[in-house]
Amino acid sequence: MKRIIGLWVLWCAGLAVSARAGDLQPLVDRAVQSTLERFQAQGLKSDQLAITLVDLSAAERPQQASYRGEVSIYPASVIKLFYLAAAHRWLEDGKLTDTSELRRAMRDMIVDSSNDATHYVIDLLSGTTSGPELPEAELKTWFEKRAVVTRYFAGLGYRGVNASKKPWGDGPYGRESQAIRAYEPKRNMLTTEATARLWVDIATGLSVTPTRSSEMRALLERDPAAKTEDLDDQAKFTGTELPAGAKLWSKAGWTSQTRHESAYVELPGGRKYVLVVFTMDHAGERAILRNIAAVVAAGMSKVRE
Repeated sequence: MKRIIGLWVLWCAGLAVSARAGDLQPLVDRAVQSTLERFQAQGLKSDQLAITLVDLSAAERPQQASYRGEVSIYPASVIKLFYLAAAHRWLEDGKLTDTSELRRAMRDMIVDSSNDATHYVIDLLSGTTSGPELPEAELKTWFEKRAVVTRYFAGLGYRGVNASKKPWGDGPYGRESQAIRAYEPKRNMLTTEATARLWVDIATGLSVTPTRSSEMRALLERDPAAKTEDLDDQAKFTGTELPAGAKLWSKAGWTSQTRHESAYVELPGGRKYVLVVFTMDHAGERAILRNIAAVVAAGMSKVRE
């Protein structure tokens, strides 16, 4: 833990220096302005976007820029990235047993975005299960256990992260619903800045050992050139806007109101960056994410070292 926090402090120190002189903020601002103008007719508003961009091309001088990056937003399936990182941390610390069933669940949670697999992972991480309502004292103990992932990231200095609830397609029942009413009226929440920080940790091997980071990236790797008719395929959220030869690792998600992308990209010319975009109330306009991705990809190919 001390190693992780220490490395993050050093990273932030470099970030604070380089971000002031960097070219990223104008690029993010340009992506926002371009997108707002293009989708004005669809009613897209400035408070329905949040973006964080991190340039990892020079690891010793990372740069970051954001637009509403500190705002807590319902994260859709992007929250599963945090459960994945926590599971590998638990495995590394000996708190979980490495089994084929856990590996299958992590794979299905990330590759297929399965909620059932995610429930299995959360139960292992927290030592809790769903079920009927509980007496008040037992519910409090249950909820304290369930919040372990939230506490873990808070202990690392992450802000705006609530990862205490299982993702549901049709709504929570029993003690899940009971706990929301009693303790947490809000749903899971993330900021684009917190999500970008986790991607940096995974891409650079800061969150766990480099070996485990590689295992996570193996599940998160997407093929931007893959042929599919699925408009919600995770590789197609922003991958279609990348130049030929670009590499993409991502965890995307959508609901009837939201559409989010979180990605690590390596361009053919060698530039590496993390891009996290959350949109609200415009889930049907898939091109919003693609427009932002296109502006960023073009700009990152021109940003000076």
